[in-house]
Amino acid sequence: MAHPLSALAPSQRELIETWLPGVEVEADMSWQLVETTVLRARVGEQLVVLKAGGASDHNIAREIHAHREWTGPWVRQGRAARMLHADVDAKLLVTEYLPGTLVKGTAAVAEMDTYVQAGELLRECHAQAAIENPDYEPQMNAKALAWLEGRHRIEADVAEALRSMVRSWPSTTAVCVPTHGDWHGRNWLLDNGVLRVIDFGRVGLRPAAEDFERLAVQEFVWHPGTEEAFLSGYGKDPREPDAWFRQRVRSAIGTACWAHGIGDEAFEAQGHRMIADVLAEAA
Repeated sequence: MAHPLSALAPSQRELIETWLPGVEVEADMSWQLVETTVLRARVGEQLVVLKAGGASDHNIAREIHAHREWTGPWVRQGRAARMLHADVDAKLLVTEYLPGTLVKGTAAVAEMDTYVQAGELLRECHAQAAIENPDYEPQMNAKALAWLEGRHRIEADVAEALRSMVRSWPSTTAVCVPTHGDWHGRNWLLDNGVLRVIDFGRVGLRPAAEDFERLAVQEFVWHPGTEEAFLSGYGKDPREPDAWFRQRVRSAIGTACWAHGIGDEAFEAQGHRMIADVLAEAA
């Protein structure tokens, strides 16, 4: 019989067994497209979540940093899990297990109160800091251009149009706040009407509008009224038109290229639709 922690590296198993003697794995909750193992486990009467990164993983370090620096307002309300153990070098994290059902794929994904709560929670996260960064947009533009030089299935003329567009942009100072980085129904849990937040592997200091990007091409489009509900919870819309357009272009490029790299054809197709939309808007 395979060891219950067999998906983890030997050094990671040793740490888990030191931190959590007698741990019993109950379920594998991994998202199979990325090199991160996510397990639900029990230690005595307590349920926990174990996250272990593979050799190419960068998300665990970001998630540990997020727990140490930015999740406090949510944890204090019981809206995010408390970190129990962490080791950046071992790419290993243990948190409390949060009760609830993922919003994505349930009726709650179309309910207005879901988005009011999501807006309120995001506002609390963003309000923790605001830092001017003159290098942020140039760095993101360089990253978008690097995506276009890598492997992708964007047509050559489309890729060239995108390159020309990105190179034409002015260098502007961005105001960066603590962002979740993947803010939508796949990372929200609902438990008896209370919305909770999971997955902090993309947390970072970015313009506030970047936490609107997944919603803007998914839930806001699919479920009428949700954008207005979200903004009623969040408050003032942070999406300044020119900066928002630049962000949408970079997001479209990154989505199409990243999804192609991991073999997620549905997400890649979404990236190509996003590219078509921004090019049509710019025409």
